[in-house]
Amino acid sequence: MQANSAFAEAKFDLFGAIVSQAPEAIIFADCQGAIRVWNDGAETIFGHAAANVLGESLDVIIPERLRKRHWEGFHKAIDSGQTKYRNQVLTTRSVHKDGSKLYVELSFSLVRDGRGAIVGSLAVGRDCTARHLKAVARSSANSVNQAE
Repeated sequence: MQANSAFAEAKFDLFGAIVSQAPEAIIFADCQGAIRVWNDGAETIFGHAAANVLGESLDVIIPERLRKRHWEGFHKAIDSGQTKYRNQVLTTRSVHKDGSKLYVELSFSLVRDGRGAIVGSLAVGRDCTARHLKAVARSSANSVNQAE
């Protein structure tokens, strides 16, 4: 295990580097919904620099019309210790810094401390806008062709 000793010797923060450099968005919000982790992938997908969103509400990426439902589900998960979409990937709407609408695939989990207490929520996701719009267009074209 030569690689392990190299990491230990350099005191390299492997976990931090993985989170920071992952191409997927990795977002952690505390129990109040304030963003505490926002990686490079999240910056790329949503357009917000980490410095501008850390400590802010998740509302920066949630379309206004979906916020009530989001917060109901968020608080229910935090309070109950259970996520509705555990072990699932959910395709949902989001919003970019420039106001454009996105489709994102997200998976969610609750994060617990060493005592088992919930300290927040983790979302890992990727932009699937192009693929989703292409599928919708293909479905629409198939519907038109079947109607003819």
